[in-house]
Amino acid sequence: MWNGFSFFSILGSILVEYRELLVSLRQLRQMSDKMKTRPIYFIISLITLWGMSHLQLRAAENQTVTLKFMETSDVHGCYFPYDFIQNKQMRGSLARVSSYVKEQREQYGQNVILMDNGDILQGQPVAYYYNYMDTTSVHVCAAMLNYMRYDVGNMGNHDVETGHAVYDRWVKQCEFPVLGANIIDVKTGRPYLKPYEVMERDGVKIAILGMITPAIPSWLPEQLWSGLRFESMKTCAEKWVKEIQEKEHPDILIGLFHSGPEGNRLDNAIENESAEVAKNVPGFDVIFMGHDHTRWNERVANVKGDSVLLIDPANTAKVVSEVTFTVQKQDGKVVSKQVEGRLVNMDDYAVDSDFMDTFHEQYKATMDFVSRKIGRMEHTISSKEAFFGPSAFIDLIHQLQLDITGADISFCAPLSAYAEIQKGDICVSDMFNLYKFENMLYTMWLSGKEVKNFLEMSYDLWVNQMKSADEHLLLLNEKDNGFGRFRNPSFNFDSAAGIIYTVDVTKPRGERITIERMADGKPFELDKQYKVAVNSYRGNGGGDLLTKGAGIPKAELSKRIIFSTDKDLRYYLMQRIEEVKVLDPKPLNQWKFIPEEWTVPAAQRDYKLLFGTDKD
Repeated sequence: MWNGFSFFSILGSILVEYRELLVSLRQLRQMSDKMKTRPIYFIISLITLWGMSHLQLRAAENQTVTLKFMETSDVHGCYFPYDFIQNKQMRGSLARVSSYVKEQREQYGQNVILMDNGDILQGQPVAYYYNYMDTTSVHVCAAMLNYMRYDVGNMGNHDVETGHAVYDRWVKQCEFPVLGANIIDVKTGRPYLKPYEVMERDGVKIAILGMITPAIPSWLPEQLWSGLRFESMKTCAEKWVKEIQEKEHPDILIGLFHSGPEGNRLDNAIENESAEVAKNVPGFDVIFMGHDHTRWNERVANVKGDSVLLIDPANTAKVVSEVTFTVQKQDGKVVSKQVEGRLVNMDDYAVDSDFMDTFHEQYKATMDFVSRKIGRMEHTISSKEAFFGPSAFIDLIHQLQLDITGADISFCAPLSAYAEIQKGDICVSDMFNLYKFENMLYTMWLSGKEVKNFLEMSYDLWVNQMKSADEHLLLLNEKDNGFGRFRNPSFNFDSAAGIIYTVDVTKPRGERITIERMADGKPFELDKQYKVAVNSYRGNGGGDLLTKGAGIPKAELSKRIIFSTDKDLRYYLMQRIEEVKVLDPKPLNQWKFIPEEWTVPAAQRDYKLLFGTDKD
């Protein structure tokens, strides 16, 4: 095995030979000066040529190759340095990444390997527009990645969320392979996408294996991934690493996994399994991660004692994962590898002007789309209020869901803590504030008891069990753990409309929710079946509120669906607002936290802690 000692040994021997050669040359030149004969000059020339050739040959036998691997992940539609939702400039974006990549290519040329790790087709309106509005043009995301000369891509769960029509079209338009070893075509039993990519740079053979979190069925309705199934990452890696090593014999093996390092079992699938694969499937040099929106740059040891680098740039193209391989070759074979990872902040790079010029028409088309007026809001509404009781923001969604479906009850959660729609004209851009994801809208049958148990779990994730008046109302952490200060993600804090109920924060789960009656005055009955409006994420089991909360087996959920929209919920919200024209949303005031002598002041304290201002 190549090591530092052998390197310096070889270098030393070369220097010794060179020194001896110089001594010989000096001696020959002295002789030639004395003898003044032409043959001596000829001999000197021959020796010089032999010496130089020998040194060049030795140098060729021992070569250093530097490779730069760069990863974007969870870009979420941040292609341009402009937030089309908030109507302001933004950090990150592919436009800045483009400047960084061009700089690196000036130094390393073809030895730059550029990769995307999924969740790139959803988030900003520019992605939505080319997903669903302009479906005849080349998808702007494919065009941009082709322009930037990406070498390989990978699928993410939010890419699957766009549906077959979108991601199949995008994959075909990308001029590089989009990977997915554990996305299995049920008809063939083979990967739906290319499982891995092999490339060679300066005689170094590289294999890149791509996988996605297998928890897709826990979140997304089957119509979005029909004909597919998702294998465990560990099982899949064991199979493909063996095949790659036996068939390809790579010098470097890379994992490109749209999955975080560890944790969270959902419906017998492990959501984040990258670290488990790194530790238990030997062969990987680096695993590039995504999905969890958390920056990582750490090493773990695998079962053979080898070091594996885990790295993750988080989201929205604010940071790029960069891994440098310094490869030593002897006699054409790789004998050592040094691996160094770092997270590169895109704030240090200017927007690429040529990138912006190239995609000016797509920028303009998106701006025209989001600027279209669809209604008017009589006063400003904010999602901040939704954490502390009924709010105009969430209750607007509740009312629209009830109007669209004709359901008895609506469930809905704040998808962001900082969403706001200003008084005045409502534009398409505001719809991405009102509703963040491309979920569809379901109507489902639930019993009264299931409704109550659903809410018991929701508020158990949401609020603290207060023992005294000076404690927190909300279930908070001391520091941000990826969900702000909330202990759990707010998109699982479902409240209800259509029923009148209280939440006693002094009681444990199972005893908190008291449903007094239906909103129309009719009695609420635990054994009665009710039509309930939920988004498709929730209706498919996302967040476990229907399964672990309401107690409905996962396999039964699809049987409970009465109705599903064929387009995303945001589309119908826009349609309904255009029909109504003027919105004057107010809290429905159909539920409250009790005892109010505790919860009202606690809400004031927690609001100021979270948002830095007093609650109105």
